[in-house]
Order: sequence, then C-alpha cells, then structure tokens
Amino acid sequence: MEYHVKSIPSKRAYPWILKKHYAHRRPSISYAFGLFSNNTRRLEGICTFGYPPNYNFNKGKCVFINYEVTTLELNRLVVNDKLPKNTLSYFVSSSLKLLPKPCCIVSYADPNQGHHGYIYQATNWIYSGTSSPKHRYIFEDGSSFDIRRGIDKKGKIVEKILLQPTYRYFYFLGNKTEVKNMHKHYKLKRLNYPKGDNTKYDASYEVSEEGLVSC
Repeated sequence: MEYHVKSIPSKRAYPWILKKHYAHRRPSISYAFGLFSNNTRRLEGICTFGYPPNYNFNKGKCVFINYEVTTLELNRLVVNDKLPKNTLSYFVSSSLKLLPKPCCIVSYADPNQGHHGYIYQATNWIYSGTSSPKHRYIFEDGSSFDIRRGIDKKGKIVEKILLQPTYRYFYFLGNKTEVKNMHKHYKLKRLNYPKGDNTKYDASYEVSEEGLVSC
C-alpha cells in the first residue's frame, strides 16, 4: 500500500470537515486520523470519531460484567478524489485498528445524500436497520437545518420536510469474548445490506497544508 495512517490533531481535520464534507459542520471529535501518501507525505484524507450524540451512554462508556466498552461514532470520512481503488477501505480499516479496545463503533449512511454505506459494507460492518425519521427545517432566509433542537434562534420556519431515515451500521473491536458480549448486549441481527445508486458529492476543494508538518 502506498499510503499510511496516523493519528492527527483534531484541528488539522477541521478544514476537511468544513470545506470538503457535504455536511459542512464540525462534530464532536475524540480521535482523528489522517491518510498520508508515502511518496509525497501529503495528507490525502481524514477520518474522525466522537461520542454518539443520540446515545445515552456515560461519556461513551457502556459497562459490562467486568470491563467498560468505549462507544464511538465514525462521524466524518473525507478523502481527495481519484485515489487508487481500495484506498478508502484501507483507510477505514487502519483507522479502526488505532482505536481503544474494547470498542463499539456506530456510523450512518444518509440516503438523502445518495449514500448507502458501501464503505461499511466493504469493511464488513453490521447493518442493523434504519434510524428514526427526522425532518429538515427551511427558514425564511432559505437556509436549512436537520435537527430541531437549538434552531429557534435562526428565524421563522417556513417549511418542514420529512427525510428518509439513515442507514445504521455497527462495528465491534476487541478479543473474541468482548466481541461476543457486545453482540449479545446490543442484540443485533445482521440484516441484508441496502443497495442503490450512490450520489457523489463535490469534494474537489483543495485543503491548504501550508505551514503544517506532514506525518
């Protein structure tokens, strides 16, 4: 493989998240990893993990019989265009290996953005079904927001659009016993992966690495 993956400061991922990712919003980040070219040492992508906002866990901890399981969400994954085939799978798999263990990771694919979670399917995540439906709120100035909480200060809502539920994926990290216990605890059934045509969003923005030291 002509790339390697290393931990990076969260701040280094911010331009990728705000400028290249379709959500253009910065999530909570506990771990951030970068994909680097072995030849140019250039940062080619970022993958970040944080505590899931929709889960009632004690700071990302779920207590089992005699140990704690860290619970994280893979909340942003962005890479440059035209990378070699299978590079994205390598990036995700390598990032997972760098997380603390035992660990339960959840992530979502948004069909409203034309995504089905093919990268999770390629790296053998468990598809567990869809999340609860949510709405998009349109404001007088034409802006929109997908989460009702905390948006009242943005102005008057003029339209409420029901969105498709997102596809939810899980991945368990740990030894055989820990992974078995996590399966039992979360009571997940491995459902058939959702399929469909993916929509590729514009990620052509070039992030400036000027003044930053490559890994």
